[in-house]
Amino acid sequence: MTENDQKEELSRAYVQAVAATAGFAIYKPSIDDESIDMGISAGSTGMERRPRVELQLKCTAAEAPAERKISFPLKLKNYDDLRIESSVPRILVVMLVPEKVSDWLTHSETELAVRRCAYWVSLLGMPESQNRSSVTVAIPRGNLFSVDGLRSIMSRINDGGKP
Repeated sequence: MTENDQKEELSRAYVQAVAATAGFAIYKPSIDDESIDMGISAGSTGMERRPRVELQLKCTAAEAPAERKISFPLKLKNYDDLRIESSVPRILVVMLVPEKVSDWLTHSETELAVRRCAYWVSLLGMPESQNRSSVTVAIPRGNLFSVDGLRSIMSRINDGGKP
């Protein structure tokens, strides 16, 4: 398994852990041709509209950011797929991990700890880019992909709003 494969699997595990703790179900499209790696469904959590959100997952080795925003270069195809209107809202989730793979995860009999975290951003309505290969997107550090953050996203979607 390459390091990029490891990053992809860790980001999936992170999202799945957050969703499970929030009480939501995960689904995975059989084919990723629309820049969707995973989806989250509220199911029977009491949210009347049973909201869903679909995610494009990325993971990068980086130091903890000092700025208020994280800059992330996203492939143009992913950018275009995420900025268009769709029946199920879409977000980009970027997980940051330390440079050394051995620092990503620690565990003992009392805890399992994943180093760093993930952030999210909705690109809905962003302008078309003249770039040919990638677009650098700014992700607010306040958009922590956490249990509370995910519940808030799903609540806004349930109320007819955007993530």
